[in-house]
Amino acid sequence: MTGEPLLSVEDLAVRFDTEDGVVHAVDGISYTVDRGQVLGLVGESGSGKSVSSMSLMGLTAGRRTTIEGRVMFEGRDLLTLPGSEVRAIRGGAISMIFQDPLSSLHPFYTIGRQLIEGVRAHQDGVSKKAARERAIEMLGLVGIPDPRGRVDAYPHEFSGGMRQRVMIAMALVNEPKLLIADEPTTALDVTVQAQILALIKRLNEELDMAVILITHDLGVVAEIADEVAVMYAGRIVEQAKPEALFEAPEHPYTWGLLRSIPRLDTPRDQELVPVAGRPPSLINRPSGCHFHTRCPYVREAHRRIDPPLEPVALGQEDHVVRCLLPHETRLELWRSLESGADAAAAGRAAGTEVTEIKA
Repeated sequence: MTGEPLLSVEDLAVRFDTEDGVVHAVDGISYTVDRGQVLGLVGESGSGKSVSSMSLMGLTAGRRTTIEGRVMFEGRDLLTLPGSEVRAIRGGAISMIFQDPLSSLHPFYTIGRQLIEGVRAHQDGVSKKAARERAIEMLGLVGIPDPRGRVDAYPHEFSGGMRQRVMIAMALVNEPKLLIADEPTTALDVTVQAQILALIKRLNEELDMAVILITHDLGVVAEIADEVAVMYAGRIVEQAKPEALFEAPEHPYTWGLLRSIPRLDTPRDQELVPVAGRPPSLINRPSGCHFHTRCPYVREAHRRIDPPLEPVALGQEDHVVRCLLPHETRLELWRSLESGADAAAAGRAAGTEVTEIKA
């Protein structure tokens, strides 16, 4: 792709001042999203995925919140724009699908009223009748049965999955240039999940709409993402094209995520391997590499040295990782793990000591 990216996030940091201390929710992440590109953000709960994306929308600002860095959208820094300009962009050029539809929909207003309000707030000169027809069209597009009859229903009259479809319709009603989808299919069954992902991908292609897809489901990422960023403790620890990330992941945390999901090409009786240990406190963060408290291959230097995010090897600038292990060692470890070896056996094969991690 050529030209300036649609969105450029540079050293974004978000901190919350709490009674227990400062929470470093997002710790200096950078990425770009081009028009028509799908970026997948993956990681455990609390890794900073949602907070980083909500900050783009101006939804984390507050008296006890500190936001640093730059968020350039079509040449304008969203973090320095007046509130009125951010509100004009939010819901129009940039839209978001939230995780919890029940808390995101107004319980006293009909679904149609809320969709109509979204259309007329961002499209000048649209009549109420035209906005209503657009609302009905969007409800049908996301698979709501009898959309003309259900447009005047209230949120509590819909099931959880149907409310999620309404949220998706609301996010797409103004054909945004950038869609932030925060776990958009969590409440849906597998069949509907596939339909919604296909809808997002189709609109992404037809409208040249950029998408930031926040998920813990690596299968979803493999399905539609053009680029994947793995987040841990508020940072991006690995970023690559999906093919590279799934075939030759370089970070031990990414290995843990991949080994914790079921696969069709493994024996049915083979147990899944969870990531050992627990995510670190974002108030009292570990020294050195933040993953060292859970990494089986940690060395003494890893407890002191904070690794930068850098290319995995010379000539592979589109695959970056934050790890102090040598590239050759990481490849050897992943090959052993991929063949079914446990962490200790993989470490022996790569000539690396393995540390026992407590749950």
